[in-house]
Parts: sequence; C-alpha cells; structure tokens
Amino acid sequence: MAKWGILGTGKIARRFMQAAFYVPEAQVVAVGSRSQATADQFGSQFGIPKRYGSYEGVLNDPDVEIVYVATPHNLHAENALAALRAGKHVLCEKPFTVNARQAEQVIAAARQTDRFVMEGMWTRCFPVMQEVHRRVLAGEIGALRYLQADFGFQPPFDPHSRLFSPELAGGALLDVGIYPIALAFWFLGEPQEVVSLATRGETGVDVLEGVVFRYTNGAIATLSASLQVNTPKQAFLCGTEGMFHFPTPWWKPSEAFLVRPDGSQEHLLYPYEGDGLQFEIRHVHTCLQQGLRESPLMPLEETLRIVRLMDRLRAEWGVRYPFEG
Repeated sequence: MAKWGILGTGKIARRFMQAAFYVPEAQVVAVGSRSQATADQFGSQFGIPKRYGSYEGVLNDPDVEIVYVATPHNLHAENALAALRAGKHVLCEKPFTVNARQAEQVIAAARQTDRFVMEGMWTRCFPVMQEVHRRVLAGEIGALRYLQADFGFQPPFDPHSRLFSPELAGGALLDVGIYPIALAFWFLGEPQEVVSLATRGETGVDVLEGVVFRYTNGAIATLSASLQVNTPKQAFLCGTEGMFHFPTPWWKPSEAFLVRPDGSQEHLLYPYEGDGLQFEIRHVHTCLQQGLRESPLMPLEETLRIVRLMDRLRAEWGVRYPFEG
C-alpha cells in the first residue's frame, strides 16, 4: 500500500484518479489545490478524505508518502522541490521541469533527501511498449535504422491556457513534443546531431515543429509535434530485418504490429482498462517496494539529457519563458 497526495486538480489529475481505481494498493489520501472549493469538489468526486486549499497542506500531511505533481508545467520544479524537502517521494508529470537548471536542482534535492523521484513518462510503462522495446534490443528486427513518431492535435486557441501561455510554459514541445523525443532516446539513445525547424504562434510559443536526430551509427529519427493541426499520431521502428508499427495513440498503446520483410505480420495485442496510467502507478509502487530512488524505465540522467536537448531546441527557435529571466 502506498499513500498518495495529489498536487493539482486539472485534467491529468482526474485521469490519475481514474487510473488509481485499477490499482487497489494505491490509496490517495489527500489532494491540494490553490482553491479550497476546487479541492473540496475534486475530493468529493473521487472520495479523497483530506482536501487542502493549498499545496503545502498536502506536503505537511504526515499520512502522505508520495506526491503526484499534476500542476502546470511552470510549477513542476517548485512543487517537486517542496515535496522532496518535506520528505515525500515524487512522481512528477512530464515535462519533469521547464529547463535543465531546474531539473538539476530537483535531482540534487532527491539525492540529498534520499527520496524517490521520477518523471511521469507513462508511455514506457505500457506492456506492449515494453515488449517491443525488449524485442528490438534483442535484434528481432535487425539493426534499428529509422524511427518516426508524431504527436499533433488541434486544441481551441486560448492565449491564457497552459498550452499557449508563455507564463505557463506553453508550447507543443513541452506538452507533446517530448513524447517522440523520449521515444527516440529510449530506443536509440542520445543523438549525435540534431536539426530542427519550428513555427511560433501568436503568443510566441512553438506550435509546430519538426526535429531530426542522427546517430553515430548512421540511424535517423524524424519527429514532429503540433498544436496547430491533427497528425496521424503513429510511431514506426524500422530495422534491417523488419518493422514495428504503433498505430494511434502510440504514446498509450494497446497494440503494435511486427511487419517482416516478406510482408507477413504479427499482431501484438495488450488490451487494458481505462486510460492506462495505472501501469505507471504500479511501476512506481514496484520501485518503492524495491527501495529504489529512481526508475530504471526513466532514469534521472535520461530525463536530464532530454530536458537539456529541449533547452537547446527552444533556444534555436527563440522560445524563452518570462520567468526564465
């Protein structure tokens, strides 16, 4: 049994609660919001006994063992640091932090306090994704030479929303572009060369981008993300002896196809209930039970390398948030 506290009451927090239903050993005992009314409403809806009109209330609660940071991007570092200093373990929704400086601070705090911390890269926790990863690394499709992944959707434009507001660290990269990037890192590692183009929207944040990675062995990854258009939302892993295809939604997959050179196919089907966040919750529980201080699926060094790369991309695109100075 792990006793959770949640910071934030938005969409992702609601999805977390719905997923926790499938994990009996996950006991959510507290929720914190900037508004007492919002905390009360959220707590009533999901049966959470303790409801605080501040994030500090959750962090000061002695019953809370681990905190899920589900606040807007710009608050992730601040909330994660406060939770660690309060002696709590932390699962921080992606992106881990807005920039590498913040990520370094959070990682240092986790090591100083001897607490578990993980970026919520839930894609890696899905059974079919783990199966494909195992088979690719085992050489089942030969040498992996090409990876392609996209994530583009078309939300209503609201300059004050978390997606488009610079003050809230908006933009396609931190919200959805991180998914294709993290996929490429998991299967191919850190790239040797990065080339990119991006379009900025009315508020100055990135709304459409294409990124190409090239690796020392010659492999290439082409990645794209958007808040302007809907894209196919598929992923392909192409090797010298076959290809794995994840249909939409590849970042929370229930299936994949192995396509062999002769055209024959194998269908990998791993259906699940709900939205799938339960796999991440279970993974965190396993890490805690084993006394780990970081996740082997999403190591802190990899989180740091990814955020450093995203810093570089934003610098090239001229996307800088007001609070970054």
